[in-house]
Amino acid sequence: MSNIIIKPIVTEKMTNEAESRGKYAFEVVKSANKIQIKEAIEKMYEGVTVESVNTINFGGGKAKAKYTNKGVSFQKPEMGKKALVTLTKGQVIDFYSNI
Repeated sequence: MSNIIIKPIVTEKMTNEAESRGKYAFEVVKSANKIQIKEAIEKMYEGVTVESVNTINFGGGKAKAKYTNKGVSFQKPEMGKKALVTLTKGQVIDFYSNI
């Protein structure tokens, strides 16, 4: 289960979302579905109940051209998946407790 979640996304925007709406973002394995993500988060952070999970596929898209001495090389951005997790009201995940 724990290999589904790659890392939490801790940015200024997500910190504000966590404080105001109880939403947290995680980078997850591309093959994971919403049920697996919910179970993994509830198992990893004990005492937390997940209300809903939204997923977003990111990356890919148009290849970027890189001009080098040996010619032009094209590179596509890396593909990935994010999960936006909403907790039940009043619950909090503390990312900094293990530091």
